[in-house]
Amino acid sequence: MAKKNINEMSFLDHLEDLRWHLIRATLAIVIAGIVAFMFKTFLFEVVIFGPSNMDFATYRWLCSMANLVGVETSFCAEELPFTIQNRTVAGQFSAHIWTSIYAGLVIAFPYVIYQLWKFISPGLKTNERKNSKGFIIISSLLFFIGVLFGYYVIVPLSLNFLANYSVSDKVINEFDLSSYIAIVRSSVLASGLVFELPIIIYFLTKVGLVTPITLRKYRKFALVIVLILAAIITPPDITSQVIVAIPILILYQVSIYISAIVVRNQKRKQQTA
Repeated sequence: MAKKNINEMSFLDHLEDLRWHLIRATLAIVIAGIVAFMFKTFLFEVVIFGPSNMDFATYRWLCSMANLVGVETSFCAEELPFTIQNRTVAGQFSAHIWTSIYAGLVIAFPYVIYQLWKFISPGLKTNERKNSKGFIIISSLLFFIGVLFGYYVIVPLSLNFLANYSVSDKVINEFDLSSYIAIVRSSVLASGLVFELPIIIYFLTKVGLVTPITLRKYRKFALVIVLILAAIITPPDITSQVIVAIPILILYQVSIYISAIVVRNQKRKQQTA
């Protein structure tokens, strides 16, 4: 049966259409997750447990920078002072399944965004669809940049701080497997979503919920929110919070420019109409 025109579709038709897009997106995540599940050694030994080794690229770079300025740092240690343990019967198998699913989400993200775009694009005008052709590429690129930032910056900074933090010499750090993976997962996914800020501002401006004037007016409040967000997703030391806050502030400034461009284009269309 031919697909109905957007103007002919009822509310239930829209829900049915959304359901199929969600099914396709979910299948893509599951398939990518199965592939990740099959590459267990690479997924855990290289990706998940990579930041727990002192030969990780971030630690080597930070150690080199510290040596360059003559500062002693824990980034130059031979190993991080913690071990990873599993204390539940099905803990490792469960960790393998859920980590594979989250890896599938990251891998299939462009297709998930594509399905989202396929659902909302029929409601846009022809010129709006034409001007938004790069939506999938740009949003995927921002997400992957955020994922890499979380993996190579937030995760190693968090692990290094938490592993070296101690309330007493009598306490030995033996991190639970699920707790360790949660640190990696939350840092990576949170960063990936935060880097979508310009895309979110673009659409909020398109529908009139946000303007560049509003974004500039509340810039100081945004700075406070950014610092709070950086404090949540990073360990409570100033250096880590500043490192995380800088790219978020840059993204906020970029979002202001994007919002201004959208408003300018809308005014130009109104004048020519």
